Amino acid sequence: MTGTARAVPRSILYTPALSLERVVKAWSYDSDVHLIDLEDAVPPPEKPAARRIFRTALEKAPNPANIAVRVNQLGTVEAVHDLALLAECPVKPGFVVMTMVDSPVEVALMRSTLASAGVHPQIYVTLETPAAVADLDAIAEAADGLILGSADLAATLGVEITWAGMLSARQKMAMACARYGTACIDTANYRLAEPEVLAEEIALGRELGFHGKATVHPSELATINRALRPDPEGLRQARRVTEAVRAAAGGIAVLDGNMVGPPFARMARATVALGDAWAERFGGAAGNSDSNSESAGAAHDGQ
Repeated sequence: MTGTARAVPRSILYTPALSLERVVKAWSYDSDVHLIDLEDAVPPPEKPAARRIFRTALEKAPNPANIAVRVNQLGTVEAVHDLALLAECPVKPGFVVMTMVDSPVEVALMRSTLASAGVHPQIYVTLETPAAVADLDAIAEAADGLILGSADLAATLGVEITWAGMLSARQKMAMACARYGTACIDTANYRLAEPEVLAEEIALGRELGFHGKATVHPSELATINRALRPDPEGLRQARRVTEAVRAAAGGIAVLDGNMVGPPFARMARATVALGDAWAERFGGAAGNSDSNSESAGAAHDGQ
């Protein structure tokens, strides 16, 4: 990981821009970032109305810096309208999520186009095409974050959305994100009736080096947040490792009966830096109770 640690969201809740009430209600759920979707979740005839809903919702947002918008694929007329909307909105979202990206050139074009209108969001790329997987390093360097898009990628490959089917893309994604200090966010779980699948994906994703997870349903937020948000005890232990290695003049130390050395200290420093950055940006909004997210399912479904 290079440079200063980014404030990486550990949970991202997707809500389609189909109803202003639904979008605004989503802010009561305990998610680091609330994503308003203008792309796949919105049928083509409803996209103009979705943009109006997005603009109105953004103007009502308590913290626009932690609102994301998923725009339509660059190179389409719908994307032109989305970019014009972002340029005209008096309130700007903190994140823009791109779809169906094939190369870092598209990321640079998106960034420069928005910058020309005075819009400077973090740009996240949905990794969902074989071309993007092939050019992953360059895309990770160009973007602020990557989100695995398992549905489109699996459809293109002609495979089911399983851990094994997405493992190669996940491994490449985690390595590229680590190389450039890019946020690494796992795909949403689409098997909502099988919570054990969500738990397994979170655990295995953490082992690979993923920072966060997207979700399409607020009932999953409590599980995601408990597993992926910075743990106070883990941060305390990371600081102890850092101090032990420092006290050993940067060499090998023994802490609680375990050998720790420079690689352990490097990982500990990264853990602390990511935790502190998360707390500064997202920690203040993490006060909603888990029960609020867990009881949200019926209300979310019913809108």
